[in-house]
Amino acid sequence: MAWDSTRMVPWRRLVREWLIYAAIMTAVVLLFMRDRPVVGIIGGLLASGPLYLGLGFVLAKFGYSRKTWGELRSQRPQAAANTDSEPGPRPRPAPTKRTGGGTRPTQPRRRR
Repeated sequence: MAWDSTRMVPWRRLVREWLIYAAIMTAVVLLFMRDRPVVGIIGGLLASGPLYLGLGFVLAKFGYSRKTWGELRSQRPQAAANTDSEPGPRPRPAPTKRTGGGTRPTQPRRRR
């Protein structure tokens, strides 16, 4: 798709996603790096915010929009309904030795 300056940018969603990411990563950093200075890591994490928002802005202007959780959940029953409408049951696979349907020796072996 081409750049369209009239397309809306979902700022609220972008900011919310980045805040959730930043909160989780801050907790992980503080949990696993207790003995080390984490100021640089937290600074890098804060610097990722404008980068994420800028990339989201550019992608939105090009027309990219990820589906929401609600849209993904509403699609799942339709996909299941499509698989149920297949004609007839699935054919049975060919028998193998492991399933007990293979050939057996004609004479049993003698035990000594």
